[in-house]
Amino acid sequence: MTHTALARKYRPKRFAELIAQEHVAAGLAGAVQRNRVAHAYLLTGPRGVGKTTAARILAMALNCEQRQGGEPCGSCDSCTRIWSGAANLDVVEIDAASNRGVDDARDLRERAMYAASGPQRSKVYIVDEAHMLTREAWNALLKILEEPPPRVVFVFATTEPQKIANTAAPVMSRMQRFDFRRIGPAAIAERLREVAGKEDIQVEEAALALITRVASGGMRDALSLLDQVVAFGEGAVTAARVREALGLIGDELYAELLGLMAEAKAAEVLPLVERLVEAGADLAEFAGGLGEVLRALLQQTLGSEPAGQSDVLRQAVARHAARYRPGDILRMLRLLGEAEESIRRSPHARLHVETLLLQLVLLDRTVELAEVLAALARTPAAAPAARRPGTPSGPAASSALSAPAAPPAPPAPPAPSAAAGTGSEVERRWAEVVETVGQKSRMLREALSRATVMVEGEVVILEVAGSEVHLQGLENGRKAIEAALQQVLGQAMRVRVQPAGSGQPSTGGPQDPPRRMSRDTERDERLQRYRAKDPGLNAAADALDLELLE
Repeated sequence: MTHTALARKYRPKRFAELIAQEHVAAGLAGAVQRNRVAHAYLLTGPRGVGKTTAARILAMALNCEQRQGGEPCGSCDSCTRIWSGAANLDVVEIDAASNRGVDDARDLRERAMYAASGPQRSKVYIVDEAHMLTREAWNALLKILEEPPPRVVFVFATTEPQKIANTAAPVMSRMQRFDFRRIGPAAIAERLREVAGKEDIQVEEAALALITRVASGGMRDALSLLDQVVAFGEGAVTAARVREALGLIGDELYAELLGLMAEAKAAEVLPLVERLVEAGADLAEFAGGLGEVLRALLQQTLGSEPAGQSDVLRQAVARHAARYRPGDILRMLRLLGEAEESIRRSPHARLHVETLLLQLVLLDRTVELAEVLAALARTPAAAPAARRPGTPSGPAASSALSAPAAPPAPPAPPAPSAAAGTGSEVERRWAEVVETVGQKSRMLREALSRATVMVEGEVVILEVAGSEVHLQGLENGRKAIEAALQQVLGQAMRVRVQPAGSGQPSTGGPQDPPRRMSRDTERDERLQRYRAKDPGLNAAADALDLELLE
């Protein structure tokens, strides 16, 4: 016995059966019922959401002898032939992908001049993939779209209306346009349950969730995928069977990845990707699944229960959610969004996946500023300096601070030495000075690494080229640098900070050389200004070696 594909067998026969397209159904059914059908329609939207089906239902309604209001009966000979795509004198379907030239358009125009097969019937021309028509083909159709013969209706369906607008802008105003929506996961899952019930197919909820995710809002794709999975094996349709049939990544791997991220096990990232590649996994599909996992993790941290997950993934999300704040996961999703296009299109997708996962595993966690200040208040030795009266807290008050590790306790400086330091001694032990400073302030260590060091007697001169952020940071941290010099060298030395080539101490004034601003330097300077405005914030960042984020 011949099997009819589920996507064809359960294609809607009435406007009311179109899922998630109520606005289209109401508009077309109302036009038929009130005898106000336009001579040309443009149906746009993603693939598999019902554009061609709606065009066929319109053709059925216009030619049905047992029409009820604006709906076709769906069972008469005319409706059956149109719905099945059988040969019909009055309804012609054309694939513009293979009939896109000017000669094809002229032939269509000439055929449209002939009357329908009966006085109460209408000729309907359904042109699929309409964006594939050439500019010359649209020009050949323009006249008949302006002055169509009686009882002739053109229906153009396309996934890319912008191409028609670019190729043949004048025709857009000659057609009524209906935009089809992408179908939501809940509606797709409900339709799959209904079809499975009618076909006596047992389907797990987790399997439905996987099929729905892969379908990406297309009902036709969802039914085709269900058909494919059912044909893959016997018995109930399980999530494992769906993953095997469609080549999807197992939830066990995503659960393992969540563990690596939670415990910052960077060394295990590359072997995990190696296993993916060896298994022949689609890395773009892996990235899409990772987005769903991170979304479930975000839902968990926000207090709601993610739906449609397997037991393995549900347990992993619940186990690791406490280690994250919503801000952490939003940063992860942003990194994923930035990398996803490269993963899909680059010939080096593996490298992009490895880089992304290492970023996620090594991502610093965020802590709220209020918590940091409260912790400092409970620790007198690390308490920040008192804020000056009237100093505004500014945007930094609602910022988050990134804290990769607790800072070590500052060592007690040795007694100062009377011996004078030499330039060679400073140069030889400069790395120790930078490391000593870095133990207290990572930002100051970064600024020192970009400075040129010179020695004049007992004065260490730090020259900085271009970056006002690092220049100002060194100026603010002079005391800390001098303390580190004394600790490492055993003698007191003064520090002077100046722009490169100026020979003068930096004041941060208008004499600084002009430089090209980037988004990163603008952000760095903004954050530096926040620190300057709020001594409490500045002290907290330095005391706990925290990085200020916007």
